[in-house]
Amino acid sequence: MSKIIIYQLLPRLFGNSNANCIPGGTIEQNGCGKFNDITPKALRAIRNTGATHVWYTGVIEHTTRSNYNRYGIPTDHPAIVKGEAGSPYAIKDYYDNDPDLAVDVEKRREEFKALIDRTHKAGLKVIMDFIPNHVARHYCSDNTPKGTYSFGEHDDKNVFFVGHNNFYYLGDHSYGCNIDAKDCADEEYSETPLRATGNDCFGSPGRNDWYDTVKLNYGIDYRTGNRRFSPVPNTWVKMLKILQHWASQGIDGFRCDMVEMTPVEFWNWAVPKIKEQFPGIIFIGEIYQPHIYRSFIKDGHFDYLYDKVGLYDTLRAVMNGQTSANDISYPLQSTADIRNNMLTFLENHDEQRIASDFFAAKAERALAALIVSTTTGTEPFMLYAGQELGERGMDKEGYSGVDGRTTIFDYWSVDTLRRWKGNGDYKGTELTDDEKALQAFYARLLNLCNSDEALRCGQFYGLQYANPQGEQYDSHHIFSYLRGTENELLLIATNFSDNAKECGITIPEEAFAYFGINHNNTAQNAVELLTGKELQLPLNPYDKIEVTIPANSGVIIKFSI
Repeated sequence: MSKIIIYQLLPRLFGNSNANCIPGGTIEQNGCGKFNDITPKALRAIRNTGATHVWYTGVIEHTTRSNYNRYGIPTDHPAIVKGEAGSPYAIKDYYDNDPDLAVDVEKRREEFKALIDRTHKAGLKVIMDFIPNHVARHYCSDNTPKGTYSFGEHDDKNVFFVGHNNFYYLGDHSYGCNIDAKDCADEEYSETPLRATGNDCFGSPGRNDWYDTVKLNYGIDYRTGNRRFSPVPNTWVKMLKILQHWASQGIDGFRCDMVEMTPVEFWNWAVPKIKEQFPGIIFIGEIYQPHIYRSFIKDGHFDYLYDKVGLYDTLRAVMNGQTSANDISYPLQSTADIRNNMLTFLENHDEQRIASDFFAAKAERALAALIVSTTTGTEPFMLYAGQELGERGMDKEGYSGVDGRTTIFDYWSVDTLRRWKGNGDYKGTELTDDEKALQAFYARLLNLCNSDEALRCGQFYGLQYANPQGEQYDSHHIFSYLRGTENELLLIATNFSDNAKECGITIPEEAFAYFGINHNNTAQNAVELLTGKELQLPLNPYDKIEVTIPANSGVIIKFSI
């Protein structure tokens, strides 16, 4: 069993070497990364970071202000496109690939399939998005398989809800005034009858609504609360066919967007069908409501769910001095029964960059959090492209402005990724010494997650309760725990302080019993795995193990049993 390490990247950003970076620039001005830019050398470099999977974000055709009329792709009204490039989550054709990402637009699907094959050849698996809750306001599929009808094609537009409709129709409501966020449209967008937005706006949408999307009907009448799943809603059937289509292209897993906005009954019906047809495929759910986690795992058959409101939020609060390291125990304990199903991360396209002024201001301040995120269990970890290089995300790209995130809406390139890429060899000769050191730390840690037995499959045992706040243990800043198998024991201690900490860590007798370790009174040979430093340390109940923990980082000490 290996630990899943997911490397998330947007092809439009990852391969783009154009450094113009004009705010709000067009594809001609700022360029755009292509499928073909993700070369074997790029994939080898990604694998060297410790990754096992790559999540290609934004590969399905979505709304854009770029004109592809000559290829038979209808243009989108600019008022309902976020940014110049458009949102990857406003899907315009679920059976097609984003033309922006193709060298030869007419061969965009072939180029994506070649990327899948190239990724597999590099020893990596492929994750792609599945956006179940909504589609683009101008959904127009020109690649729908024969015998399959497009969304809304046979809808009764005179009623708010009926089971066979794909959308919710709002009668005489208007789209809203001045939605055009960048004042780029010559005329206002209108829609009759108006349809509900992806964020459940059942009236005239405003600027803060998901105004570029339309909510799909999964059999729930939101005016009455009634749930009608028999006969099987038409939307379910269409979405199953979409999943089957992409799985047949060699996709190894789906990251499913905002699954909590769709009924778990759909997933209960669809996921087993996909897994029976494509054994080994995985489903990852973006979800932010802990009270429904277990339902989506048990009944929805999801393999993994986002651990955002638990571990991510807690680690961020500890890093920013808003709470104690002791509080890290809570999200781990509250999900103990489903811990292996929780996907951890410190960055993704929705969250602010660690090194941004809105978060930690310096990427190195997150190394303790990184160790906790990757080494507390066997659950997957997700890394966002550029995170390992200390990308700050402080650009003013266009639509988003300066918000500490790397844009998903604009044609842009990422400074750290460009310099890592260099002339295409990914040797990183243009990176600074600090960036190289950060990248090396990430690679060392993430590769350890699969090369070390205890990290890959060992059990977890928390040590906070046995080490209360005191002179030798600053539990406000230090978080420690054990990972172990019958063959080895790891002591992991992290320090969320800006200063190195000298501390004495106690391992209680119960921990020895938990791991089935016969302790003795002699010093043990040990090695600190992040540095390779050899140590002689006691391994006895209640003896203090004295260690120095670097600032904002940690130690992983391996004892051979």
